[in-house]
Formats: sequence, structure tokens, C-alpha cells
Amino acid sequence: MDLEQLKQLISVAEIGTISGAAQASNITQPSLSRSMRRLEKELGYELFERTRNSAQLNEAGRVAVEYARDVLAAEQRLRDALDELARKKRTLRVAAVAPAPVWNLTARIVERFPGTLLAPEVLSDSEVERRLFDQTADLAITRNPIALPNCDCIALMTENLYVSLPSGHPLAGKRHVCFSDFAGETFLVLDGIGFWKDIYEQSIPDVRSIVQRDREVFLQLIRSSDILCFTTDAPQNRYHPEERVSIPLSDVSAHATFYLVALAGATSMVQEIFQWIRPSS
Repeated sequence: MDLEQLKQLISVAEIGTISGAAQASNITQPSLSRSMRRLEKELGYELFERTRNSAQLNEAGRVAVEYARDVLAAEQRLRDALDELARKKRTLRVAAVAPAPVWNLTARIVERFPGTLLAPEVLSDSEVERRLFDQTADLAITRNPIALPNCDCIALMTENLYVSLPSGHPLAGKRHVCFSDFAGETFLVLDGIGFWKDIYEQSIPDVRSIVQRDREVFLQLIRSSDILCFTTDAPQNRYHPEERVSIPLSDVSAHATFYLVALAGATSMVQEIFQWIRPSS
């Protein structure tokens, strides 16, 4: 007995005749009839009431159909479970302190390991480290190197913060600015920027924030208004409307180096990623 025979049996039940089921299965009627005979022999029961010109499922046949459906449903669940297992093996959980290094890591992994998926979360510094050490993250992206014997740690990228100003702003002609230049100003901020939000809120006296969750709306507001915003030198964070200028911030806290960290003994995929990134780090 094999799965194909069970599919054929169900097809006979649904279509009503062996000839119709044979046509639907793209096989000859004699081939399907022989297949059903073999199934009956293996089960030890006749499944059809046969006459000279037809064969109809009997009571045993109808019972067999119900169980055949269960078997095929179980087979599909098995396939789904194995597919999910394979998907999980290709998915890496990433805890990061900012989105830009996640984009950087994603671009590198897509190039070298196609089919691998990242499941990132942008979290606080302490939460990122907690996720790494309690093994609810496969990879961590931190602002500080973790020099522990049970960790592998490499520099991933550096990101520098800028202020995006309308061309008519009094500071638009400066080569550099600092946080204190913007005391009391209002900034439009894209949600999910991680630790950068804490940095500017702690560094700019009386700063006010308008947080926008929708990236497209955020970009539209930048293009159509004079409100200030932050940008960085990460490719995905560069907003360059013609009527605006981006000026780098000179404060030490406006520059961040990110580190990729994993626990020693990580999966072979994680180890391969470190080997791939390390020469260019």
C-alpha cells in the first residue's frame, strides 16, 4: 500500500467512477483497476461492489476512504512540520541596538547565503545582551565589543549621525554642528531607530519629538515641510531632498561602531557568517 493508491481511492470516491477517476489521474482505467485490486489484496478486504459494467465503493471502501483522508492529512502535516523545521534552520534571530547594522548584515548575508532569513528586533543595549546570553537570539549587534571567552565578536560597521536641515535654516551653511545648537528645536523622528533616540533626547536641551511610524509618511513630511530630522551615513538612512542639507554632528556620542557577537559553539551557519564577514570587518 502506498500514498498514491490512497489518493486514487479518494479520487474514485469523489468522482464516483473508476473510469472518471482514471481520467482525472491521467492514467488508464485498467491501470487504476489493477491498483485498486492490489490495495484490496493488501488490506484483505474488497472495497468495491463490482458488476459487469461498474464498480462502486462498498461499506468497507467508504471506511477505507475516511482513513485514507486521515493518512494523507497526516502526511501533509509531516511535510509542513519538516518545512517549518527547515525554515527555522535558515532563520537567524538577531537582537540589535539599531536598524542600520541589521540592514548591513542582511545585505552581506543575502549575498553570501541566499535563502537565509533574519528575524531582527531593535532593543536596548541591556536587552540585546540578555537575548544573546539566554540564547533567545542567535546573533547580537552591540555598541560595545564583548570580550569574553565564550563569545565571538567582530566589528561590523560604523554609523555617523547627521542633522537634515532646510536650506534656509540659520545653521545650513555650517560644516559641522553639535547637539547643543538645537536646544528647544522640534525634530521629526522615524520610530524604531533604537538607541539614537536616547542619545539625542539626552543631548539636546528641551528637544521636542514628533515620532512617525510609517516610513513613507515620514519621507513625505521631510520633502514637504521645514521640520528638522536626523539622518546618518548608512545607505538606507540618507534623505536628500534638493531643498535640504545634511550636516554631520561633531559630538562623540553621534558616532557609533557596531559589533556582531555570537556565543562560542554557535550553529555552523553562524560560524560561516563570522568567517565571511571577518576579512572585511
